[in-house]
Amino acid sequence: MLNIVLISSICLQIDIHNFMASYIRKMNNSIINQKIIDTSISFEEYYSLSEKLVNEGKTSGADQSEILIDFTKLNFQRLKRNVKTNVLKEGLTDIVNKIDRRQTWLILVECWCGDVAQNLPVINKMVELNPLIDLKIILRDENLPIIDAYLTNGGRSIPKLVILDEQLNEITTWGPRPAYMQQMVMDYMQKENKEPFTEFAVKVHKWYAKNKTEDIQQEFIALLGKIF
Repeated sequence: MLNIVLISSICLQIDIHNFMASYIRKMNNSIINQKIIDTSISFEEYYSLSEKLVNEGKTSGADQSEILIDFTKLNFQRLKRNVKTNVLKEGLTDIVNKIDRRQTWLILVECWCGDVAQNLPVINKMVELNPLIDLKIILRDENLPIIDAYLTNGGRSIPKLVILDEQLNEITTWGPRPAYMQQMVMDYMQKENKEPFTEFAVKVHKWYAKNKTEDIQQEFIALLGKIF
């Protein structure tokens, strides 16, 4: 999520936030419960929601600022393109197909988020491979207690994926973006004399276009490999 929230929060880089988030999850195993799952939406419903908001000149969440509405339009185009063009690597398809017990992949998103548009379609393609995996999508700003249990360097960065077992116990997490891109963002936030954010955002999406989901796929091969 390259946005106003990221700009104001990710630069904190205080380890205590990650520690507290982990502590909260351990103390409150019901932070993700069946009620949350039941109120989630599918990828198809998320896609339709994004399209509807674009047609209405709106965005998801309470902040209906012009910049987030513009981001929503742009990122819906990215979402559509990535749905059509993303292709999974053989090594990744093999490991996803090895999952032999039911899992829920819960992911927090917002329609204005560029990282969601770049990463959610490939995650959805993984889920489509295996009928034992259910993808559940929830909006971040409607579920602040959950995102606050999964902060990234103190920030509510998205997309944030939580992989759960049949009893909704956490197995592992991923997000908000591939590690290389995350480091790019962190380096940008640490600069004293930053280039305008709009210019940096162009570099971000050029990287995504050139990378062609290579990094996220390799990260999921490693992540899911640890489960087995």
